Amino acid sequence: MKIGILGRRGSWYVTALQTALARHAINAPCFPVTRLTARLAATPRVAVSGDPLDSYDILLIRAIPGGSLEQIIYRLDALHRLENVGIRIVNSPLTIERSVDKYYTLTLMEDAGLPVPRTIVAERFDDALAAFQELGGDVVVKPLFGAEGRGMVRVTDSDSAFRVFKALELGNYIYYLQQYVPHNCEDIRVFVIGGEVAAAMLRRGKDWKTNIATGAAATPLVLDNTLQEMSLEAARLLGAVYAGVDILPVERGGYALIEVNGIPGWRGLQTATGIDLAELLIDHLLKV
Repeated sequence: MKIGILGRRGSWYVTALQTALARHAINAPCFPVTRLTARLAATPRVAVSGDPLDSYDILLIRAIPGGSLEQIIYRLDALHRLENVGIRIVNSPLTIERSVDKYYTLTLMEDAGLPVPRTIVAERFDDALAAFQELGGDVVVKPLFGAEGRGMVRVTDSDSAFRVFKALELGNYIYYLQQYVPHNCEDIRVFVIGGEVAAAMLRRGKDWKTNIATGAAATPLVLDNTLQEMSLEAARLLGAVYAGVDILPVERGGYALIEVNGIPGWRGLQTATGIDLAELLIDHLLKV
């Protein structure tokens, strides 16, 4: 079987996947997704530095770097083309499209009946200020596209809201505001592979942020039925072969699903649980 990886050469995740594949005697080269060359009425349909990607059985997507709107659309178009000619893309371009946008992801979750935080998304500065008040004057402002907690800021007073929203206006950014949910500085990350929970952890932050990348500590977690069902349904709604599901345990009881990742990281989760998630993912892919 011929398997390739689209990602950043030498990254921890690419190396973990290559190591897991090597145990099955599969050498998996890594290609930068920024180097795709596509052809019509000629072959190869999509290549990187002359290597035809349409000759692979499976392509694992580990990164879709930021870029212009044209660049992002083109990269996903090329992945769709490869999928259309029979290459298995993991996760699929449709899953990536559904999960890369926090707003769209949560619309799918809420429409399916999963609990999500009160959220308002707007384009205009004055609408964002009104949303801040509507959400009770205590919100988390997030980038629409982003990961590992980078770029998130909690805003709790009108003057700060004015300054933060003005800065976003200068960059023509979308305002993505979520009502702050008290959660004891804890959240839950669940890793789903092939419709089953592979591992889960409870993250405890030093403050309201609970991302490992921002200094949170993590311990393994056994899920109750509600958490397990939420996580599996979230991954199913995205059509994800594997996914990282982030859930807040709400202080007053219950849970709120805040994010589902279609290109999830698992380094912190693997450290916390001792589970080789790259190996589990590769085992699953080679069985189906």
